[in-house]
Amino acid sequence: MSAKLKAGSLSFFESIIMGVAGSAPGFSIAVAISGLLGAAGTVSPNAILIFALPMLGIAIAYKGLNKKIPNAGAAYEWTKQGFGKFFGFFSGWALLIASLVFMVTGSVPLGTATIDLFDPDLASNVILTSTIGAVWFLAIGAVLITGIELTSKIQVVMSSIELLILLGISIAAYVHAAHGAVTPFSWSWFGFGYPAGTFASSALIVVFLYWGWDVTCNLSEETTGLPPNAAGSAGFLSIFITIISFVAFTVAVLMIFSLKDAAGFSDNLIYHVALQAGLGKAGGLAATFAVMLSSVATLETTMLQFSRTLFAMGRDRALPVYFGDVQEKTQTPVRTMYLLLVFGLVLIFISAFLPSIAKILTDSVNAIAVQVCYYYGLAGLVCAMSYRESHRQSSAVFITYALIPAASAFMLFGLGIYALTTFDTLTQIVGIGGLLVGIVFYRPKGYGAA
Repeated sequence: MSAKLKAGSLSFFESIIMGVAGSAPGFSIAVAISGLLGAAGTVSPNAILIFALPMLGIAIAYKGLNKKIPNAGAAYEWTKQGFGKFFGFFSGWALLIASLVFMVTGSVPLGTATIDLFDPDLASNVILTSTIGAVWFLAIGAVLITGIELTSKIQVVMSSIELLILLGISIAAYVHAAHGAVTPFSWSWFGFGYPAGTFASSALIVVFLYWGWDVTCNLSEETTGLPPNAAGSAGFLSIFITIISFVAFTVAVLMIFSLKDAAGFSDNLIYHVALQAGLGKAGGLAATFAVMLSSVATLETTMLQFSRTLFAMGRDRALPVYFGDVQEKTQTPVRTMYLLLVFGLVLIFISAFLPSIAKILTDSVNAIAVQVCYYYGLAGLVCAMSYRESHRQSSAVFITYALIPAASAFMLFGLGIYALTTFDTLTQIVGIGGLLVGIVFYRPKGYGAA
């Protein structure tokens, strides 16, 4: 075993695909846009655009920090160097917890999509859905253990097919709307007419929608150096692809469905759009296939984030050094993957006892969003501090890498703190309790120990 990942395994293009797969347009549209429509109503397109701004600000921060310190730990490493071991540890810990919770959020819809191919009436069976999701989870983990090169090639194929299917269904939906929209297009959808008390809940859903692009920086030690700072630039560029996908689908949904109907399609919104657009059974199958591809892709990238962050923390002895080694043949941190597979299966098993799939998704989305607000926010502040003197050389650099990341960080912190006051008990336990558990494992004297 060694402590060095396989350099030069990913190209710039592959890194962009990883960023898109991390945010998972197909998966996110299928499981979260209906929830956003239920919260924000007709101004959901506004929510997608407005709350993309702090995401872009944090992506700029990641780009600036990755340029200085490319590291598999990404936010963990940057926060540790900027604010010390304590905040660094809990930045990494927040990502680990969010990733573990996502094993449920990602696997359950994958089980649902699989069932939809055979008998959609069984898709509401939580135990069956969770079991099939667990099988997929194990299969994806097995692919990742083989190494990053095979994983990236599979990722490129899956994400390309997914985006082509989404594009086709979007075009069909707009053609259908042109011949008789249920609700005519309105520019008011991009306004601020939020229903009372829904602004924060809408923001959390959008934070979840965009989360995942930062996997590119967790793979920076394995990404080629051309162009310079390829990993940081890829993460930033990938967000624009997902913004276009989210807005296009949300507007189409508002045009071809009533708001009440659209908000109720929490099982697979893309499937219902394909049917409504007149694509028939073939279109429904294509939609289901796109969601399956996207679910597999985003589970892969989340597993990569978990494994690389845990590897970096183990290598740094912030967590047991056992996790800081890679297998010599594949140069992959397989020990971190084994741990992820065990804990992921346990969480999927526990989720099978929740009353409904909708409950699983709602609670896990909210809990994940809080963790993301925390570690993204810290990265934004670290970048602002790192570039705080840049105004002496360039005001443009200072605005880009200091002011914008700082503003984005405070927006996310404020959102996370406010949202905690609105959660039910289970979501608070997962969102806050998961972070607090890290206190048990925090070992400030362990850093750098032999």
